[in-house]
Amino acid sequence: MNDIEEAILRTVLYADVFSFPMTRREIHHFLIADAPVSFESVERTLAASTLLAHALITDGVCFACAGREALFAQRQTRDDVSAGLWREALTHGRWLARIPFVRMVGLTGALAVRNAAHERDDVDYMLVTRDQRVWIARAFAILLVRLARRRGVTLCPNYVLSMSVLAQNKRDLFIAHEVAQMVPLHGLELYHTMRAANAWSADYLPNASGAFYVEPEQTVGGVWRVLKAALEWLLGGALGSRLEQWEYQRKQRRFAAEMAQKAYHAAQIDDKRVKGHFDDHGHPVLRQYAERLRQHNLNELPLAGD
Repeated sequence: MNDIEEAILRTVLYADVFSFPMTRREIHHFLIADAPVSFESVERTLAASTLLAHALITDGVCFACAGREALFAQRQTRDDVSAGLWREALTHGRWLARIPFVRMVGLTGALAVRNAAHERDDVDYMLVTRDQRVWIARAFAILLVRLARRRGVTLCPNYVLSMSVLAQNKRDLFIAHEVAQMVPLHGLELYHTMRAANAWSADYLPNASGAFYVEPEQTVGGVWRVLKAALEWLLGGALGSRLEQWEYQRKQRRFAAEMAQKAYHAAQIDDKRVKGHFDDHGHPVLRQYAERLRQHNLNELPLAGD
């Protein structure tokens, strides 16, 4: 295989871990390669490569690994499910943006690539807050989670971090994908700052310089802007600092007990970030991806940044 053929195969194999057939545009955007590749080169290679014709199958729109024909119908089902959840994600993203001290809201997880498995699937978000108000903002977000649950919607703002720690500590393909597939809903300027702080992700996904799905930015205006400003004024001083410390210490004890029970976890709990991933999804994903690479005689460490 030449470099582009190998990059395409690697990309589809990674998506196969999530049972996700990819369109030509998705393959190009999330291409796992050493350097940027044009869409025309990807499209031309998909059409002409006899090696990829043996390794991949297509329904004319999407590409999947050979022997995975059932995924094409599943992709359509998940597209339909995701369309309904997408509307909920935008609605609740607007409410999250109204929370005091929240400066950015990003849609993450399976829904961000429209691969939600069922109508009750989680709607995952990343929230970026003002410094020293991570835990207060999270407390407001949890209140919204409980209200949404009464409507049958499962919101998961499971990653809340302050503006001072935008760079990800862990750097691998899984985290690069999580960063690249995020859909910014609020705080577009801060989103671009976060992408710049994680420029290392281009070592894995050089074509994914921006979001694949683009939504109009949700701004906070009218009475909600006034109310948000008023609450930030009220909780911006000594009272807010005491509440922030109390909530942090209270949750830290609880989360520490949960983390101690896990062999692998991706949780990060401190005064600047709340990453409540008590099950480390990245570890099994990368393990399954490595197995697929071995089956196709591909190097498990394709990039220098790995």
